[in-house]
Amino acid sequence: MPLKAEVVGRIADVDAAEWDALDRSGHPFTRHAFLEALETTNCVGEDTGWIPAHLVVRSSRGGTVVAAVPQYLKTHSWGEFVFDWSWAQSYLRSGLDYYPKQLAAVPFTPVTGPRMLIASGIAGMDETDMRDELAGLLLQTARRAGASGAHVNFTLEDDQSALERAGFLRRHDCRFLWCNRGYRSFEAFLDTFRAEKRKKVKRERRKVAEAGIAFRTLAGESIDAALWRVIFGFSERTFLRHGNGHYLNVEFLERVSQTLPGSVMVKLAERDGRPLGASIFFEGGGWLFGRYWGAAAHEDSLHFEACYYQGIEHCIERGLAYFDPGTQGEHKIARGFEPTRTLSAHWLEHGGFRTAVARYLEREREAMDAYIAEASEHVPFQRASAGLDA
Repeated sequence: MPLKAEVVGRIADVDAAEWDALDRSGHPFTRHAFLEALETTNCVGEDTGWIPAHLVVRSSRGGTVVAAVPQYLKTHSWGEFVFDWSWAQSYLRSGLDYYPKQLAAVPFTPVTGPRMLIASGIAGMDETDMRDELAGLLLQTARRAGASGAHVNFTLEDDQSALERAGFLRRHDCRFLWCNRGYRSFEAFLDTFRAEKRKKVKRERRKVAEAGIAFRTLAGESIDAALWRVIFGFSERTFLRHGNGHYLNVEFLERVSQTLPGSVMVKLAERDGRPLGASIFFEGGGWLFGRYWGAAAHEDSLHFEACYYQGIEHCIERGLAYFDPGTQGEHKIARGFEPTRTLSAHWLEHGGFRTAVARYLEREREAMDAYIAEASEHVPFQRASAGLDA
């Protein structure tokens, strides 16, 4: 099939139905409405250092979108969760420009998922061929943009393999996932824990209940503007406590909840009917994703209850297969989240730096694999299970 590739600066310029038909994962984060909400509410754009530069491939006959990659030109490395600050500093010390760089990722969302979005049943080309085509196009668009390199974060193995065939380097990292092994209830899940670990979780949950805190589950599309401001305020407080501004704004949460109904869920913590904290989740494709949380003041064990235990209960009730609570945090292991490898792919235009980074990544992969193996020894289950390569 004759194809035509272009770089699109606004997701709104791509037909939503054609874009969404490319991704069959069910995850919300590569949906047209999610990416459009980021742009419409100015969470991404030139002023934020996330400049949309989506790769779109159309058939020459009819112009139908047959493949795409959500991507951005970046003028910094914030909001990515695959850290390359040391690479940027090395470029600077050498008198070279690391920015702009090209990044295929979902902004502010460290979630593994498809990055190469491909229509099914493309005449004359199977998905492996199209992935190879897209990988080559990513290199071309990076060069044309004058970027120092091209990066693809939180990849699936099929995408990663195509990128490596094109010359991208493999990088490993670790996240912590909860896996639903057919649990009938939260108690049944806790029954798989060793006794001392089970007592710890029960004690944390009891502290929250004894403090008079109860939870309401709210669908995002049912939340009015006033309550969204309260919920966002809790989350913003968490960012500010760590010395950072929030990546998103309340307008984004309002918009994406309405344009992607069923994808946003909030666990609202209340005492005597008064909101005092909240966790914001996304759901789709059999997964629950914990994204943001915050509270008006510190409450003993509320973070664990709001961010982890409420999410696990939700997965069990709805039969969701996996729960990704967000990046980092070894404290998640004791609460039933298992260390899991993540992948990303990196290509640098400068040959000398590409060689140096390749050597660094080889050592880093060995260290990360050793870390995952060691962390897996500390899961709380009665019979330790291996990490999930999801």
